Amino acid sequence: MTVGATARLIGVSVRTLHHWDDVGLVRPSERTSAGYRVYTAPDIERLHRVLTYREVGFELQQIRGLLDDPDADAMAHLRRQRRLIDERIARLQRMATAVDTMMEAKTMGIQLTPQEQREVFGDDWLGDEYEAEAQERWGDSDAWRQSEQRAARYTKDDWKRIKDETDALEADLAAALADGAPAGGARANALAERHRAEIERFYDCSHEMQCCLAEMYVADERFRKHYDDVAPGLAQYLHDVITANAAASA
Repeated sequence: MTVGATARLIGVSVRTLHHWDDVGLVRPSERTSAGYRVYTAPDIERLHRVLTYREVGFELQQIRGLLDDPDADAMAHLRRQRRLIDERIARLQRMATAVDTMMEAKTMGIQLTPQEQREVFGDDWLGDEYEAEAQERWGDSDAWRQSEQRAARYTKDDWKRIKDETDALEADLAAALADGAPAGGARANALAERHRAEIERFYDCSHEMQCCLAEMYVADERFRKHYDDVAPGLAQYLHDVITANAAASA
């Protein structure tokens, strides 16, 4: 393939390919009858390896050393790249989870100091580490503005009372799960409305918005772990209770 066609295929500029050629990272290994340099299939495979290593943060000099290692075969490179990609995905997932956790905390109007938050909510409560990201994503929402206004009235004692009532709701949900109370039944629907009332301490929560929270409870490993630590399967049960109640209320 020509330089231009190769650039389009792998999603980089022709200038980038020329630079990688100049530094000896990936060079077109053949020429056409007209003298144009072209990339072969092994060349393009090497380019894809370069892109993977670049994605996980390696410098060009490091990449060249890895690719030119005489003791590494193709499968060794693929295994190494897979491991690096998995590690990067895990880091990004941890960051996304932390940001989502702080987003909900901020939309709920948590106004205590980090020390007070730990005292009220426990040692595993996420502090203000990701406040900037949460503010950027949610700062213009009505829910954020409402939570800021409503939570400004709450004292430390108010937060303790809210925490106690939340714990009671979770205990009642766990009891309903243990008793086999079906989602959509009267008992489960009442619990769903109690949950929605808890959220509405901070911002107006429609059934649709409550369903969005329910999705986060099962998709986000932090929330899932929190509920499943109360009772195994509680995160999914709460999700089902909320969505069934919302469907009945539509």
